[in-house]
Amino acid sequence: MYTVKTPWLLKKLYPKLRWNTENSEHCLYITFDDGPIPIVTPFVLNILKQYNVKASFFCIGDNVRKYPAIFKQIKIDGHAVGNHTFNHLNGWKTDDSTYLNNFRLADDLIRSKLFRPPYGKIKRRQIQLLKNQFPDLQIVMWSILTGDFDLGLKPEVCLKNVLKKTCGGDIIVFHDSLKAFDRLEYVLPCALAYWSAQGYTFKTL
Repeated sequence: MYTVKTPWLLKKLYPKLRWNTENSEHCLYITFDDGPIPIVTPFVLNILKQYNVKASFFCIGDNVRKYPAIFKQIKIDGHAVGNHTFNHLNGWKTDDSTYLNNFRLADDLIRSKLFRPPYGKIKRRQIQLLKNQFPDLQIVMWSILTGDFDLGLKPEVCLKNVLKKTCGGDIIVFHDSLKAFDRLEYVLPCALAYWSAQGYTFKTL
């Protein structure tokens, strides 16, 4: 189960995490999780270039290892990169030592002060351990979850949900993954066209 707009109560329970950006009335923060991979990530980079949009990519370390040229292109194009663990670990189901070691493996390749826990699932203890060892680390969540990963969601419905709920200052999650591609391929260009027409600007985290 998930909601498009992040509930305020969840933000209150985890106040140390970054959920949205205040005082950004007409600015959006587009993010992508799970890449880089062939086909999907190059498609995303091409669409972003068409609309002159800069975004933030939370990368899986193992994908960076396998596809270094695509990872390099993300940075060449001026986008931000962040850590998404090496193997897309669920923090709730992973012991703290394994989780931190997996984070470090990805950090060796990605070298970023941005981190997003896969599935948004991370224990309070893991948050504290990461903060202790990496004081400058920003743990970034989201205020809009597009649902592009939902195989039962029609692309048109996905787009409608996203456009209806988004407002200035939102951190929006898409996925540059094969699972999400059917919806991403439709929603991303349509959403960027709409937001651009509405006068939104786009920034990296």
